Amino acid sequence: MGQNNSKLAKPTYVAASPSNETDDELIYKLQSLLTIEENNDGDNDNNTSDAFNVKNPIEITDLSTWKNEIYSNPAKKLALNCMTGNDIDKIIANTDKINSNNIDLFNHNVKFEGHPITNQKSSGRCWLFASTNVFKEFMKSKYNLEDFEFSQNYLFFYDKLEKSNWFLNRILESYDEEIDSRFIQFLLQLPENDGGQWDMIVNLVNNYGLVPKSAFQDSASSINSSRLNYFVNNKLREFAIVLRNLKKEEENQSEKNTTSLKPTIEEVKKSMMKEIHTILSLTLGIPPVPTDPIVWEYKDKFGNFHRIDSTPLDFYNNILGFKADEHFSLINDPRNDEGLYTVDKLGNIEGGKPIEYVNTSIDNLKNVAIKMIKSNIPVFFGSDVGKFEDVQKGLLDVESWDYDLGFGIDMKLNKKQRLLAGSSQMTHAMVLTGVHIIDGKPLRWKVENSWGEYGDHKGYFIMTDKWFDEYVFQIVTNETFAGSKLTEIWKSKNYKVLPYYDPMGALA
Repeated sequence: MGQNNSKLAKPTYVAASPSNETDDELIYKLQSLLTIEENNDGDNDNNTSDAFNVKNPIEITDLSTWKNEIYSNPAKKLALNCMTGNDIDKIIANTDKINSNNIDLFNHNVKFEGHPITNQKSSGRCWLFASTNVFKEFMKSKYNLEDFEFSQNYLFFYDKLEKSNWFLNRILESYDEEIDSRFIQFLLQLPENDGGQWDMIVNLVNNYGLVPKSAFQDSASSINSSRLNYFVNNKLREFAIVLRNLKKEEENQSEKNTTSLKPTIEEVKKSMMKEIHTILSLTLGIPPVPTDPIVWEYKDKFGNFHRIDSTPLDFYNNILGFKADEHFSLINDPRNDEGLYTVDKLGNIEGGKPIEYVNTSIDNLKNVAIKMIKSNIPVFFGSDVGKFEDVQKGLLDVESWDYDLGFGIDMKLNKKQRLLAGSSQMTHAMVLTGVHIIDGKPLRWKVENSWGEYGDHKGYFIMTDKWFDEYVFQIVTNETFAGSKLTEIWKSKNYKVLPYYDPMGALA
């Protein structure tokens, strides 16, 4: 989040609150027959139902019975023969859905979508690609361009540098926590990574601006970031140990009213950041600083040549002219009530804006997205893309695979329960560029991805509206489309704080 100069802050976290809805049964229909009476007097811990004390060990006779039941069931014998020798996805694929007609047709499209279809390759930069894919549509419209691409590597460099600084500051704040505490282990598990959120984009462009890709190209380590991340994260863990020890030593000297001739923590930390800058520079390249001169030369779609002299900050503020800080996130988190949420200890730039989520209904997310697409504006969104996803077919459809058909067993967790159980969270950011509406209701959505021109739809996903219900968590919009009620919630800055380990803290 934003500036925090205290020791480890101890906010009052918002727990996942119960809703008025009745949860679906979790596993089997038979579960509805099982009730455990609660002890209302609460005086006797030994009054707990015997059901809690039954271990129910697996018996050899159970194994024999279960095995024989499979062999005696023709459908399960067929499934056994099929699935032990073939990919499960192919066996349970619902071909009627996959081969449905006309799924590439949309009656509402963003005019300047695509061109080019970008490719993040072997990196976790989807949020940088999704945001710059939104920005590029405005550039193409404003300057009559056939295609255009911003430098994702430019933002990638400064995000990693800032996240490293953010991590070290959180380490210093929490120096008095035991190193094996949940929070310190959370920090050390992944000091920095490729992922991010919309408000981190806002912080980056406000501080560093943007440059066209021609001004700062990708490098081998930006398109395949795993080795770079390994090196940087281990250096940050090393630095964390040093800073914790220095901070404790400084505290002891303060109590004893003594001084030290050793370098100050600020000096040591600055030398650490210089090392991180060196690592990033030697792997990602040396980017322009925000006030350096850059040149953008281009031909418009009519063949006319243009040259613009600028700086990264000027390129964002004046050449693009997009006001990222006027845009905010709507989320659908069915665990919690409508309101403004943030996540503790989540951010990238010290002193920057915090992560801000206005929680509301899924229908509000859809209605806002539809209004934006109809107004020719692409929509940044976050989702759990790995669920019911067919990359080759380019489909996101909860009905594309039928587990009940293959196993006689289905999955019954709803969206709220998946969040509570750790089964789902935002994992990928993409852009909505089209919607197909029949009788006033969205039927399917067109999704511009950043994995290159793969699959049947050449870099796009076709997303059903049911998939939107279950696995879309976030869209980014502004006051014009969100309306007064949701905008007022955002502007109130009356945050409810989710804990640092909450699934809404996942970085796309």
